[in-house]
Amino acid sequence: MYDILILITNETSSSSKGKLLKKIEMSCPVPAAPAPPALKDLPKVAGDLKSELEGFKSSKLKNADTQEKIVLPSAEDVAAEKTEKALIAGIEHFDTSKLKHTETQEKNPLPDKEVVLQERTHQTLLSGVEHFDKTTMKHTTTTEKVVLPDKTVIEQEKGQRNLISGIENFDSSKLKHAETQEKNPLPTKEIIDQEKKA
Repeated sequence: MYDILILITNETSSSSKGKLLKKIEMSCPVPAAPAPPALKDLPKVAGDLKSELEGFKSSKLKNADTQEKIVLPSAEDVAAEKTEKALIAGIEHFDTSKLKHTETQEKNPLPDKEVVLQERTHQTLLSGVEHFDKTTMKHTTTTEKVVLPDKTVIEQEKGQRNLISGIENFDSSKLKHAETQEKNPLPTKEIIDQEKKA
């Protein structure tokens, strides 16, 4: 159990001391601490682990130095942060009185008549193709026409083949040996004199 004392006073603006109106004393029960769990409810520890924990000596621990690693920012990070701060400060302290008044011109170019007509014809063509009624089509049979060459074309082709086969199968052993004579007639003195006079 613990006791609570409440004092209710009346404070006025002229004096800091107030008049005691009521004194209330109360006693409240102290909440009890929860009961510890029974031994049977505690978790079971394996025997070898229990013996290790009981026989543990802190003197067997090795001394280790704690190394605190503080990663400092690089010069590039510091420079980038400075430029970012300067940019933000420039934006925050910007003097709007330096701005000039401008009038916004809204431009919304509407298409002319030709573009509208082209778009309409394109849309009507597309809708005509998409919504075409196949039931209005008539059934047709396809006739394949193979045009054969006449006799004169066949004879010309045979002649060309014979000529090509004659050139390909020509026997060069039937040729006779011939000596080539190169003739290069030089001008005479009379011709040279005539050319000089002319």
